[in-house]
Amino acid sequence: MPYDDSPPPTRRARPLSVAAALAAVCLTAAGCGGGQEPGEAGAASPRPGGDAATSTAPTGEQPEPTASASPSAKPLPKGPLTGRTVVIDPGHNPGNRDHTREINRQVDIGTGRKECDTTGTATNDGYAEARFTLDVSHRLRALLEAEGARVRLTHDADRPFGPCIDERARIGNEAKADAVVSVHADGSAVGNRGFHVILPAGVKGGGADTSKIVKSSADLGARIAGHFARTTGSAPSNYIGGNTGLNTRDDLGGLNLSTVPKVFVECGNMRDPKDAALLTSASWRQKAAQGLADGITSYLKG
Repeated sequence: MPYDDSPPPTRRARPLSVAAALAAVCLTAAGCGGGQEPGEAGAASPRPGGDAATSTAPTGEQPEPTASASPSAKPLPKGPLTGRTVVIDPGHNPGNRDHTREINRQVDIGTGRKECDTTGTATNDGYAEARFTLDVSHRLRALLEAEGARVRLTHDADRPFGPCIDERARIGNEAKADAVVSVHADGSAVGNRGFHVILPAGVKGGGADTSKIVKSSADLGARIAGHFARTTGSAPSNYIGGNTGLNTRDDLGGLNLSTVPKVFVECGNMRDPKDAALLTSASWRQKAAQGLADGITSYLKG
């Protein structure tokens, strides 16, 4: 599961007005060759509470070296995204498992209080979601910078744990980002397959007010979903979102506190062997990064 928060409540996804837009960008298993079985199941199973985000990398692959999470200082090429700022939020942190007291601290998400962060999930072979999200985020950063975008990561495993969910939102807000994408992988039951994009619901309370970003975030999410399906060959989730690849939530601090367009992307289910085989493949992760980049570029170019 995501991300910045605790497991979602068991519920069906709400119908979304962007369904027509998804159809236009080939968002069906039959149209995109995803290979997953169609049909809507129930809501997501909670993330296994005991998962420790280990630092194990897939066999035969070396983890990418980390770098500073601050904006790149190198000159950027001129391209279609010149002048645009994108913040990438790699879900969790490999060090979270060693700082459970710190990440369990409650923080204000505007409409309530939730844990600072969580450890994330892992494949049955121990490949941690926190490692997956960093790898895909590095690949995504390279693709966006090649298009001229100014890219910042919320962290690059360059801190002991976190950042907390409220800080992750604040980083995107203070960067005045044109788009923020939080990268994750799910931790659901075997047989639950596919990706989904989480969109912010309309919430207002305390420090949370998403009224100005709901529409733009839905556009960003729909474009990412369509391009992700096309590029990776993965189908939309068969257990969340009614085969649209989209799910709207009002309980995630990283979305509730955002003042700029933002979505979460669950790239697949680490607990399903077939999805895990994709998530642990370097070539598939490159496709995932490309699908994300194409969706972001489509959104920013209008």
